[in-house]
Amino acid sequence: MKAPLRTKSIGTKVSEEEFAALEECARQADMTLSEWVRAALLSAPGVQLPGDDAALLGRVTLAEVLALRTLFLNLQFRQAQGPMTEAEMRGLIERADGVKMQRARERMEAVRTEARKADDGTNPEEV
Repeated sequence: MKAPLRTKSIGTKVSEEEFAALEECARQADMTLSEWVRAALLSAPGVQLPGDDAALLGRVTLAEVLALRTLFLNLQFRQAQGPMTEAEMRGLIERADGVKMQRARERMEAVRTEARKADDGTNPEEV
């Protein structure tokens, strides 16, 4: 499949040290600096490209799994206290649904942060 025609550019200034670090990241990924920077920008949290259904599906799936986890844990805790009313059950569901996308974004960012730390060799768990 042919890459989309790219006609726009984004520019920024970086220090010598920052440039060297970015070049090294690109080299390790076996990419040109432009390819690596483009990939990094497009994979940033909150970036949703039109037609990128796979990324959206992944976020929605993670959000649903996290909502189910939240609901399951709350149900287990609440059930130990005795029978639950329908209103209580609806409240638990609404609470789990209300925060699921935010929790998915937080989890995805945490994974990205850990991956960057591992790539930098600064992950305290590996020391």
